[in-house]
Amino acid sequence: MTEHSMTRRQCLLAVASLAGMAGLAGPAQALRYEDQDFDDTLQLAGSTLVLNGVGERAGKLFRAYSAALYLGSKANTTEAITAMPGPKRLQLRILLVVSKSIPIGPGSVDAEELVKPVIKGVGRNSTEAEKAALGERFTQFLQNMRAVGKVKKHDIINIDFVPGTGTTVTVNGKQWGAAVPGADLYSAFLKVFLGEHSFDDKLKAGLLGQA
Repeated sequence: MTEHSMTRRQCLLAVASLAGMAGLAGPAQALRYEDQDFDDTLQLAGSTLVLNGVGERAGKLFRAYSAALYLGSKANTTEAITAMPGPKRLQLRILLVVSKSIPIGPGSVDAEELVKPVIKGVGRNSTEAEKAALGERFTQFLQNMRAVGKVKKHDIINIDFVPGTGTTVTVNGKQWGAAVPGADLYSAFLKVFLGEHSFDDKLKAGLLGQA
C-alpha cells in the first residue's frame, strides 16, 4: 500500500470520526407527534427542561390541541410531577381541526372554551382546603386566560411556572396578565390534565410519558 493511499484512508477515517462526534454533540432531534414537532429540550428561566410527554385533546370528530409537558427531569406520576421543584411548562398547540381526515377546521374559538375545563378540573381534583388556599389567585389566573380573547389555529400557548415568579400565560410569545404566585396554583392547574379525575385519560397518559 502506498503512502498516498494510506494518507487518504487516514483522512477519510478522521472525517468519519469527526462527523460521528458532531452528531453526538449536536442538539437532540425533536419528537414528531401526529403532525407536530416538539423539542426534546428547552430553556426556561435559566433552566433546561426536558420533554416529559405529549398528547392530544381530541374526540371522534375533532382535534382541539396537542399538548406537551416540560419538566426539570422526567417523571411518570402526577405526585412526582407536582412535587418536583423548579420551572415547568405545559404547552398547547391549537389545532381546531374538525376531523383527522379533514385538514380544515374553524378559524378560532373563544378562550373561554379553555377556561371552562380548567374551572371544572380544579373543582374535581383539588380538595376544599386546596381550593380555599388558592383564593383570588385562581381568579386572577382565569382572568389572564380570558384576556387572550380568541385562540386561533396554529397558536402556541405556554403556561409556565417559575419559582419566585409564579404562573404566566403566553400566546405566541406575548404574555397576558401578570404572573400569579404560588406553586400550589400550578399544581392545581396540572391536575386538570394529570389528576385522578382528569378530563381526558389518553391525554393524561401521553403527558405522563406512558403512551
